[in-house]
Amino acid sequence: MSSNNPNQTIRSPEKPESKFEDESEEEEAEELEQLETQVKQMAKKILEYRATLPDQLKTTLALLLSSQRPLLPDCDSGSDPGPSGELNPDSGGQDKSSRAALLTKEDRKTAEKVHLLKEKISSNVSTMPVVLKRMKDCISRINKLDSYNGSIHPAFKKKRTS
Repeated sequence: MSSNNPNQTIRSPEKPESKFEDESEEEEAEELEQLETQVKQMAKKILEYRATLPDQLKTTLALLLSSQRPLLPDCDSGSDPGPSGELNPDSGGQDKSSRAALLTKEDRKTAEKVHLLKEKISSNVSTMPVVLKRMKDCISRINKLDSYNGSIHPAFKKKRTS
């Protein structure tokens, strides 16, 4: 049975390379185990970072923002809503008398001035609709007088002295 087919392969008996292959398979298995343990460790670290990192970023951002906020004397009780409509979170839990004890004389004067300014602004804002209504009434009266084509009532004419 001899054929001259070039595609036919000739098998040879087992070579001593099989020991080398077994060793390389063992090395690959060890390396695979090491990689699996490394992946497990990395997964644990990622889970740990996911749990702690948002809180760390939140506290860091809050500290950064509070350090850039100008220091103003606090004269309110904190019950006034802030610009966002929420209660002031910075003033919670502090007693008014303890804060007043910490303020110096100049700080107290400044706090009083700020408080008075806030009161004046709020009173001006509350009276604004009444003032606007009166202004509209006056403007309508002036327009009504202009519609008389320049004729002035005799009561409003100035008496000329000769």
